[in-house]
Amino acid sequence: MTDTTTPEGVDIAGATIAVLGGTGDQGRGLARRFALAGNPVVIGSRKAERAETAAADLVAAERTRIDVRGLDNAAAAAEGDIVIIAVPWEGHRDLLVSLAEPLAGKIVVDCVNPLGFDKRGPYALPVAEGSAAQQAAEVLPESRVTAAFHHVSATVLLDPEVEEVDLDVLVLGEDRSATDVVRALADRIPGVRGVFGGRLRNAHQVEALTANLIAVNRRYKTHAALRVTGL
Repeated sequence: MTDTTTPEGVDIAGATIAVLGGTGDQGRGLARRFALAGNPVVIGSRKAERAETAAADLVAAERTRIDVRGLDNAAAAAEGDIVIIAVPWEGHRDLLVSLAEPLAGKIVVDCVNPLGFDKRGPYALPVAEGSAAQQAAEVLPESRVTAAFHHVSATVLLDPEVEEVDLDVLVLGEDRSATDVVRALADRIPGVRGVFGGRLRNAHQVEALTANLIAVNRRYKTHAALRVTGL
C-alpha cells in the first residue's frame, strides 16, 4: 500500500465534520461534499441563525438525504470530531483564540489563505507566524493542527453537475496520525486524493500558491486545480 492511498486502518465514515465559516462559499462547498459522502456535518457561524439557514439551504438543494445542521461557531466546534477552519483571514486569530477550549484535543484542519488583492491581482500576505496554519498551531497548543483544502474551488464543490473533483489535496502537519485522518477525509470526496505535503513550516508556500491559481483561473476562465504526478 503506497502513501498516496487512503491510510490503512483509518475509518472516519461516521465522524462528525464541523466547518467553521461554513456560510461562506468554500465552507459550504466542503460541507456539502462531506455530507454527500455520508458524514454528519455541522456548519458554524458567528450567528447561529445564519448557520441554520445555510444548512437548511444545502439540505433542500440535494435530491438525496444529507445530514447538515447549523450552530454558532463555539457549539459547532464542540460538536465536531474533525473541525475545519474556513473563516476569512481577517478574523482568523481572534476566532481561534476564543475557541481554544472546545478545540482542545481535536484535529483542526486550517484551510485559510492569507491573501490580498489589488489592481495587479492576488498576492500572498506576510504572516508573523509564517502561515495561517502555524498561527493556528500557536494559538491552539492543545489541538492537533493540520493544513489542507487550500486549493479547492468553491464553485466546483457546489456544482451539482460535478460528481468527481479532479484534485490532489496537500495535507501538512506535525502529527502524522492526524495528517493520515485528514488525508482520509480528503479521499471522502470522489476524485480527490489526499497527499502528505510536509510539516507545518511548509504551509506558507501552499497557502500562497492559491494566489497563482486565482491568477490562472482569471486568465483562462477556468477552475484550476493541482495534481501531483509520479505517485
